Order: sequence, then C-alpha cells, then structure tokens
Amino acid sequence: MTIMAVSSERAQRFREFRMPDVGEGLTEAEILKWYVGVGDAVSDGQVVCEVETAKAAVELPIPFDGVVSEIRFEEGTTVDVGTPIIVVDAGGGQAGAEPGPEAPEPGAPEAPAPEPAAEQPTRTAVLVGYGVAPSATTRRPRKAQVEPEPQPQVQPQPRAQPRAQPRAQEPPVQPAVPAPAQPAEGSPQGGGPVVYSRPLAKPPVRKLAKELGIDLATVVPTGPNGVVTREDIRAAAAPPARLPSTEGPAEAAEATEAAQAAEPVPHGREREVRVPVKGVRKATAQAMVTSAFTAPHVTEFVTFDITRTMKLVQELKTDPAFTGLRVSPLLLVAKALLVAIRRNPEVNAAWDEANQEIVRKSYVNLGIAAATPRGLIVPNIKDAQDKTLPELAAALGELVTTAREGRTSPAAMQGGTVTITNVGVFGVDTGTPILNPGESAILAFGAVKLQPWVHKGKVKPRQVTTLALSFDHRLVDGELGSKVLGDIAALLEQPKRLLTWA
Repeated sequence: MTIMAVSSERAQRFREFRMPDVGEGLTEAEILKWYVGVGDAVSDGQVVCEVETAKAAVELPIPFDGVVSEIRFEEGTTVDVGTPIIVVDAGGGQAGAEPGPEAPEPGAPEAPAPEPAAEQPTRTAVLVGYGVAPSATTRRPRKAQVEPEPQPQVQPQPRAQPRAQPRAQEPPVQPAVPAPAQPAEGSPQGGGPVVYSRPLAKPPVRKLAKELGIDLATVVPTGPNGVVTREDIRAAAAPPARLPSTEGPAEAAEATEAAQAAEPVPHGREREVRVPVKGVRKATAQAMVTSAFTAPHVTEFVTFDITRTMKLVQELKTDPAFTGLRVSPLLLVAKALLVAIRRNPEVNAAWDEANQEIVRKSYVNLGIAAATPRGLIVPNIKDAQDKTLPELAAALGELVTTAREGRTSPAAMQGGTVTITNVGVFGVDTGTPILNPGESAILAFGAVKLQPWVHKGKVKPRQVTTLALSFDHRLVDGELGSKVLGDIAALLEQPKRLLTWA
C-alpha cells in the first residue's frame, strides 16, 4: 500500500512531455535542438526544443511548469510521436536532488549483492545526468563493453558481470574507487564534478559514431576535458591494428594498411561520408519516387526572347505600387502561368485513382520550389488566381523568406495544384522537373542569358531563356500542354498581353 502511494505521488510530481503530432498525421520527428537542460526551470508555454518533421521545422512549447529532471533523447535523434522526450519535476524540486528513485532503498537487497557499495555512487551519477533510475538501467550494460583499455578503478561496476570474478579479490580498494570511477564514464581525467553520465561529444561526432556502429561508451576520449573527437571514433573503428601480437607478418601488414585507410585523407577530407536520409529529404525522396512511377510524365520545352519582360521588371522596381516589395522575373513568370491557366482551365486538375475521376479545380494554389538547408520544400500561395500583381509579389516574397528561415508550416505545403521551379538562379538552362504528387503540372524557369537572336529581321544580342513544362499525361494531353506552354512564352515575350489576355 505504501509502495503504491509513493508511486502515485511520484507520477503526479514528475510529468512527462510526449512528442506531439505536429505534422497532421506524421508518425515521427527529429529533435534538432534543445533550448533547455537538466535543472532548468520551465513554465507553461515555454519553447523547450525544435523538431523537424517530414514537412517542416517546428518549435515545441511545454504545457506545464516545473524543473527539467530528465532529457530522454539527444539532438539528432528521430522519435516516434507519443514517446516521452522530457521529464519535468512539477513539484519544483532540483533535478539533481530527485528523491523518487532513492525511496525504495530499503528494498535494495534485490539488486546484485556482491557490491552494494558501488550501487550508491552509480545511481547518484545517473540521476544527475538523466533524472530517473530507469534510464540508468538501459545504459549501464554498455560499461561491460569497455574492453580496449581495462582499468581496475573503473571496472567494478554493479552491472559489469564479466569483470565480477577478477575484481572480487580487491575489496580493500573499492571504498576509495567509486568517487573517481563515475567521472571516468563522461571524462577519463576524473578531477572535477561531473554533470553528465554520458560520453561528451559534439553532434557531428555522435553522428559519425552512429554511422560506423561505434558505442561512444567504449571510446577512449583524447580531446580537451574528456571530449570524444573524430580521430577517437576512427581509431575505435579499426580494431585489427590493435592486436599485432596475435598476427603473422602478412596479417600485421594487412591490418596496418586497413588502419591507414581508415585515417582521414589530407586536408581534412573524408573518403566517404554517410548521411542518414530523414526529415524533409526523406519525405522529398519518397514523394519523387511515388510521382515518377505513378504519373506518366511528359515534358515540353520552348526557347524565346524575354528581353521585354526583363525591361518591365526594371520599370516595376521603381513603381510606387511595389515599394518595399521584391520584384523579379519569377514574379512575371508566375503571373503568366496564372493567366495561361485561366485561358486553359482543364490543365488545373488532379487524378482521383480511387474513384477513377478527374477533379478539375477552379482555384490555383501556386507552389514555389524552395531550396533550404534541410532539403527541397514546395510551399504554395493559396488562391493565387485572385491576387493582383503587387499582392502576388508580397505573397511570393513572404513565402521564399519563410522557407529559407525554416519556418514554413505544414499547412503551407499542402493542397498545391501547379508548381514553378526556378532552376535559372543556379545558371541552369532548363531541366525535366518531376511533378509534385497530386499536381497536374510543374514549370521549370531556366537561366536568362544574352544570346544572338533574330529580332525584326536582324541578328541582335537579346535576352533569351528556356521554359520546360512537365505534366501528367493522364490529365493533360499533348495539345493542351502545348497550348499552356505556348501561352506562357507568348505572355513573357510580349508582356503587354498580360493586360489584354487577363
């Protein structure tokens, strides 16, 4: 009865914050950055971390007050929705003085009896680093794997079963060992107080260890203050070179060559780097594969003189109606596409596979492909067909800025109908773009270059560009696609048509 009461009281005091569904049905998210640490006070509504779903980066506010008792996952970890990621002491106690796990100490004889003296310092260190005792039970078995450099003062841990017999003969030494032995887990130098029980390493080093399958607890750190470096990880990844005494001359030479191959190449470059596919890049890859092998793609191209449009862009930049707005060729390309869709509304549709129907849409959610550090995303401008040119410029500027800052919401990337990708900013003439899933067409805008062109019967230097239109051949046949692409080119070649055709 007493145990149940203590458990209930603890559950009310220590509250778990679970990974929420921030992406409308997505099942996982990657923790990008923690804004708080163990021992920090938090309040209701305070942002504690930033996570990335397959659609966008989102900041998570915590829904209650207290002191951070435990952080369950490190930065860069992908966590399933519904999994507790942080524990808060709602009673306001200090994270390092958490009494919960110590309450059942009268029942401690159930733990391994040979070394009761080592149990107390080990549990205290885990409380400082991770809060509650259950986290310690999942991490302790790793200590048994630290075999490359056996250290008598470190090995008599309560869970290090393979070392139990040899260390049982040293009882006089154990009372003095536990205090320096625990810091050895986070810092081999021992000296000062240790706050974290996990090995110290920067996020890129942790990723490298994960890619190579190296347990950081087994790596001997050589960096300042006991920090694990890249060189430590690579050294741990080449064990054959550490056993020359058991090899013949030929085997020793092979082991040496393998160790040299594992060393970094000159100038700090690595021969191979493996990057986990997750978040936005994973979602983009899956979407592109689905689109490429579901919708039958057709791509058409047109090259034309865009000189007049480029002159119009310069004039609009000085127009009072566009004060404070960014005017670029992409703005007029977007307007030309919207006018072409108005003249050919059948192109703005979607394919309903379940009902075997074509769904024609009277609205245009214009997607703009944006390259970000996390990968390619395609937010869209809702009801773009109803916007004036200044309104379209404002919406386009806000969309691009928000995407580059990583603040695009999942809702902004849903419901697109057609897309524009501006490959010209990279100096590319054109390409064959892949449709965004569920959309009918995508327009690639190539680089604008000064080229010799026949103008009014004479060869003159003119600004020339190439457009490429990919479309779903289930929805758009060759005639319709050609009309749309031809209209866009005609509008940009003679921009005054934007007035007469609109």
